[in-house]
Amino acid sequence: MSLSVYFQRLPSKLRADCTNSCDLSNPICSKVDTTGEQMLSLGFYLPLLHTTNAAVKLSKQDFTGVLRDRSHIDETLRLATEEKAGDYAAALQRLRKIYHTSIKPMEQAYKYNELRQHEISDGEITSKPMVLFLGPWSVGKSSMINYLLGLQDSPYQLYTGAEPTTSEFTVIMHGEKIRSVEGIVMAADSSRSFSPLEKFGQNFLEKLIGIEMPHKLLERVTFVDTPGIIENRKQQERGYPFNDVCQWFIDRADLIFVVFDPTKLDVGLELEMLFRQLKGRESQIRIILNKADNLATQDLMRVYGALFWSLAPLINVTEPPRVYVSSFWPYDYAPDTSRELFKREEISLLEDLNQVIENRMENKIAFIRQHGIRVRIHGLLVDRYVQTFKEKMSFFSDPELVFKEIVDEPDKFYIFKSILAKTNVSKFDLPNRDAYRDFFGINPITNFKPLSAQCSYMGGCLLDKIERAITNELPALLSSINSGKQPGLSSCEATGCGEKPKNRYRKN
Repeated sequence: MSLSVYFQRLPSKLRADCTNSCDLSNPICSKVDTTGEQMLSLGFYLPLLHTTNAAVKLSKQDFTGVLRDRSHIDETLRLATEEKAGDYAAALQRLRKIYHTSIKPMEQAYKYNELRQHEISDGEITSKPMVLFLGPWSVGKSSMINYLLGLQDSPYQLYTGAEPTTSEFTVIMHGEKIRSVEGIVMAADSSRSFSPLEKFGQNFLEKLIGIEMPHKLLERVTFVDTPGIIENRKQQERGYPFNDVCQWFIDRADLIFVVFDPTKLDVGLELEMLFRQLKGRESQIRIILNKADNLATQDLMRVYGALFWSLAPLINVTEPPRVYVSSFWPYDYAPDTSRELFKREEISLLEDLNQVIENRMENKIAFIRQHGIRVRIHGLLVDRYVQTFKEKMSFFSDPELVFKEIVDEPDKFYIFKSILAKTNVSKFDLPNRDAYRDFFGINPITNFKPLSAQCSYMGGCLLDKIERAITNELPALLSSINSGKQPGLSSCEATGCGEKPKNRYRKN
């Protein structure tokens, strides 16, 4: 390993001292022997590198080229191109209106948030795509964020080190000026999408911090750095429900980077729990094998196989997740390694990230539509429970016993089977039956009205509005985005709702 590579791995202050003096009489700047090289390859920090017999004089030109070229990041992510802010804002405004007028009324009428614990706020609708970094401690999550944002050797870079360094959930987002935001402030601000985090308690909010800075990439995406997983520490010792907080971020992340390095491939209980929480989000998971330039090619192949061997029991999908193999930090690759491969892998990862940024509006529309489908199914189920309860009640019946029988044995009364007879309801979208036992334990059945009673002369029926949003309004908004047209009024609004849009698949 060359002297310049060792030099680039020294702390910035020591590099500056060596460069300014241009004299390697300082033992920190002198050459290293084989022992030092072996210790660095194992990831240890050497406070003093071994000296040689004679001091070596170097000029500043010998230290040039240490930092890696970052031009491909701006090119791949197209940071120089200006976005059409007007079109994007108009689409967001239209999406927010559809949600508030067509989906949220049924959501509130049948208390859907108490079933799923997922309340959609305006901040979440208007928020930027979220990229979540997960993985064991000291695998390079913070260094990767520093590299993508070009924060190395600046006062604003995330702290990194060989020991566990990140103890907070750190949200890096765009702002007019560089400043840090306390977690209590983030949770109290309703304009942000982090207000629901308040339910995890004050201990967690003390471990939540936001960093705002003006940056082209942060105008389009938000990064979330998480504490590294430490297998020998119990979750209770963190002082807050770590797994529940991770689940909250996982549910809202558009892209999830699970980062490993060659020295941390073992899977313990906490990492196993994390992959259970990722179940159902396999399309958004990207596995990263970081610090790959620390290994020779043959060793890298063995580590790559060991990584899949460790993760195979945790990821039960037909198609394996995408794995990126490279070294994601600002300094040059180690010599005699697969530089071209690492560069291509890095560009592929950036293209993946850019795809999320480019499709952020489409993903939001799809997310709101998926949420609307779940709210509709929940409304139909509650309506069916209400109807069955009224049918089985008689003058001499005990209401509690009647409803207990319905909740305990829903198949006996065809609660869920009757919903499948409705149009656009898949059996794979039906919620867990046991969830409704808990739901009605908190919310008495007598608190709900049937869907037929949820209609008004001016507002229309809740079921009709949510079905129109799912089948017509949201797909029309998605088509306008894909075609590049300005999102305009829906067909109902354009005609003043005087008549329903014609169904071109039905014979007149």
